[in-house]
Amino acid sequence: MNLELRQLRYFVTVAEELHFGRAAQRLHMTQPPLSQTIQALEAMLGAALFARSRREVSLSPAGLALLPEARRILGQAQALPELVRRAAGGEAGRLALAFVSSADYSVLPPFLRAYRAAYPQVRISLQEATSDVQVDELLHGRIDAGLVIPPLSERVRVDLDYLPVLAEALILAAPAGLDALKPPGPVRLAALPPLPLIIFPRAIAPALHDAILGVFRAAGVTPAIGQEAIQMQTIVSLVSAGMGIALVPQSVSNLMRPGVEYRPLADPTPLVETGLAWRRDNRSPVLQGFLELLRKNTQC
Repeated sequence: MNLELRQLRYFVTVAEELHFGRAAQRLHMTQPPLSQTIQALEAMLGAALFARSRREVSLSPAGLALLPEARRILGQAQALPELVRRAAGGEAGRLALAFVSSADYSVLPPFLRAYRAAYPQVRISLQEATSDVQVDELLHGRIDAGLVIPPLSERVRVDLDYLPVLAEALILAAPAGLDALKPPGPVRLAALPPLPLIIFPRAIAPALHDAILGVFRAAGVTPAIGQEAIQMQTIVSLVSAGMGIALVPQSVSNLMRPGVEYRPLADPTPLVETGLAWRRDNRSPVLQGFLELLRKNTQC
């Protein structure tokens, strides 16, 4: 025999009234079927739930142990319709979101604040990863969406949708104290000393890698690549250590490190785009709510 919510509801009512007649009145039923239901529950559980005498009814030790659990189960059952409604409307559930490191200093914090304010019941799982790793995670359904640096290959675009959310210029991150940085204002790359370049590996971020080298080429400068790193905080830390210079998206200037100076470039620079990618066949209501909010707040 399976335990029924009806049996627990009857038990809790009797436990609160400690009187079968009054409990039956609360339940809008007669006393005999109520007593029979409690007896059947006791038989199923293998223990008496009430101590009965002609004058009074009291809870047995087994009944005292069951009462808080019965209330908890009934409360959870009562909350199920609302839980299902919230989940169907994208108001509850889980969102697995990945992001490139530069997004942590630009679009990610305000998007998360807005999303948590709009959907406080959704659990957000965050993962920092490079764009190539995110594409693999998306294609295998291990994350719902990812903030990536395009382009996405034509093969990938068959399965993924993409929404631009930010376009920003590249700026210089250089060790503080360089003579070329003494005049205020934008800096020309040709005026900088021949310091090594710290850059993303091309295999990880080909578009960003090529855009950075393109800026140097247009300025008539051929940099020597000194270090490669896949995270913006690592690149900036290497600049702080005097290991070289870097070109980073403008929002990375929010990452403050001692010994690093950020400057706009006098040389022409392309805009670096960040966007959100997700599986085209992902119909999760939670994801749809995130996309709707993102479209309202996108800067592109």
